[in-house]
Amino acid sequence: MTHARRQLTVFSALLVANAMLVFLSFALGLMDNLPGAEQLPEPLASMPKWVLGSANAVIVLVLYGLLGWAGYWFARRLSLPGIYREGAGQRRWLVVPMVIGVVLGVVLIVGDRLFASWAEGWSGWSHPDFPLSILASATAGIGEEILFRLFVLGLWAFLLNLLLKRFGHQRTALWMANIIAALAFGAGHLPSAIVMLGVSTPAELPTVVLVEVFVLNGIVGVVAGERYIRDGLIAAVGVHFWTDVVWHVLWPIASAGQSPAV
Repeated sequence: MTHARRQLTVFSALLVANAMLVFLSFALGLMDNLPGAEQLPEPLASMPKWVLGSANAVIVLVLYGLLGWAGYWFARRLSLPGIYREGAGQRRWLVVPMVIGVVLGVVLIVGDRLFASWAEGWSGWSHPDFPLSILASATAGIGEEILFRLFVLGLWAFLLNLLLKRFGHQRTALWMANIIAALAFGAGHLPSAIVMLGVSTPAELPTVVLVEVFVLNGIVGVVAGERYIRDGLIAAVGVHFWTDVVWHVLWPIASAGQSPAV
């Protein structure tokens, strides 16, 4: 099997896993208690959960599949690892991302508490209930890294490299693209803040909340981007997943003093 085929086989497995997790999240009714779920249009709200889950799974397969294939093409043009770095051992794609993710999870916990103490009417970020929290950690870890690291970072790195390669600044292009992707990653979390605070537009969000969204998510995005540039998509997914496990799964359980129950 060629290098490219191995990479795309692993990517396809990730994509299918993500679609299955999305299907389960809807089909088991785990999405029903999320903020904003009650605002679904009537045709969607009355749709059988397995149908809604199937529809979302197909969207994941098609949309993320196309973006992922494009991102992999950018990675090849830039001589990046792509899906994973060939020859890298478990330490590079499993242990290191896990350790980094745990540290980032603690950073998010501390940062969220600090920002909540500075903003009137903001009690901090909400978390999905268990077991949706673990499914959400996995789906976000895979889907958002395909979107923001493999595609967005790859696209901007490719375009910027066209401008800067004659000056020998490919590394600069990569890091500029990493920052752009991290900012886009932060912006992608604005809708959640809007729903949580019951406002209509980002302009209505308190300044402290806006700063928190971009600073904390930006830190995670830049670190995940560095892992992507160094070791590929699998490493970035690992950083994102373990960050969310600490932040969205373990922290709510520990802070509430409760044990998970299915």
